[in-house]
Amino acid sequence: MEEKFNRLIFIPIAAVLFLMIGYQYVCPADSNTCYFRSDDKGLFQRYSSGFELVYTEPEADEDLPSKITSKFNFTERNLDRHVDFKIRGDDVMVFLHIQKTGGTTFGRHLVKNIQLEQPCDCMPGQRKCTCHRPGRADSWLFSRFSTGWSCGLHADWTELTSCVPTVMNKRDKKSVQKNKRNFYYITMLRDPVSRYLSEWKHVQRGATWKTALHMCDGRSPTEDELPACYSGDDWTGVPLIDFMSCPSNLANNRQVRMLADLSLVGCYNMSSVSELERGLVLLASAKANLLNMAFFGLTEFQRKTQYLFERTFGLRFIRAFTQINSTRAASVGISEKVRWRIEGLNALDVELYEYAKELFLRRYQYSRQKQHQEERLRRWQERQQRQRLHRTYLSELWRLGGGGGEEEEEQMKGLEEVATTEDYSSQVVRW
Repeated sequence: MEEKFNRLIFIPIAAVLFLMIGYQYVCPADSNTCYFRSDDKGLFQRYSSGFELVYTEPEADEDLPSKITSKFNFTERNLDRHVDFKIRGDDVMVFLHIQKTGGTTFGRHLVKNIQLEQPCDCMPGQRKCTCHRPGRADSWLFSRFSTGWSCGLHADWTELTSCVPTVMNKRDKKSVQKNKRNFYYITMLRDPVSRYLSEWKHVQRGATWKTALHMCDGRSPTEDELPACYSGDDWTGVPLIDFMSCPSNLANNRQVRMLADLSLVGCYNMSSVSELERGLVLLASAKANLLNMAFFGLTEFQRKTQYLFERTFGLRFIRAFTQINSTRAASVGISEKVRWRIEGLNALDVELYEYAKELFLRRYQYSRQKQHQEERLRRWQERQQRQRLHRTYLSELWRLGGGGGEEEEEQMKGLEEVATTEDYSSQVVRW
């Protein structure tokens, strides 16, 4: 009689212990998944992703529309971006730096702000940093602040793709034939009107980029193919109207030109194809190259650029990117007529940026959704593991309590089923 009484007492005690363990599982002491509110009754669950401790959450004030208008048919393969970047191997990250797109700031992030096993060595007073692989004296990064302008000042896609492999293999004393390595191209883009105004202000202060090579099909353009917009050493003080009036101004549609394969249209020989055909071919080429690049960011979305870079390459930045909107271009007041003129001069860039912006934001949305799916899967796997441990613990507790008999076994089985159902129901709210 006494033994039966002890068994009956044991069942509610085991149930209480199981509920206590379950509560610690659902709401561990060091987590924020559950919290109580004084103004309402009951337990409220709050989703808290573990990945948020790793990936920087983009700023809420960045302009991300709640619903992105779909104009381009991007596939899941276009949106899913992950690079198995072997920094210990022979992979090289190549930064295509387009003028006035925030490339200088981003370039400094690459050499000074990435968490690396062997950080880049940046000496005070020197423009270039040494970015060696762990335990090796060869570079994993091709950029202005690591290797310098080794393929020419602000080299474009046409120049880089024909120059970088030879330069890097020569620097690292490797054979191109014997050692096939991966080159991952990255770049930054900017709103065309803002970028154009920023370049005008830069040229107005004396910038020329005269030493740029503009190599294409093994040669630089002739003076007839690319005539200068000014006489003298520079174009200091140029009014905006004069800047816009030069037909050979490389500021026009610069982003498309620097991302396209210029050999498709005879390089800088404008007579090889009609102007309309040339524009269509260059735009299509720029879109294709941008789509196939390992990564690109947008100046107007700094924190999202940081997030996508980290997700793409599996690298982490030390400090968060900063969105700076008070630029020189932003301080320039222009009329609607002048804006239309600039957009007309940069019609290809306007279309490219529209394409790039939708692709960028869709990649961001896709990556965030995938991150949440990964987190839910991880949490589900943890729940399954802990439930197995709980069942094992209860079985052992039941055995030590002298449990036995068909009636007690049915009660224990029912207790486990109820606990499992409650655990599932509690997670429905969280999901």
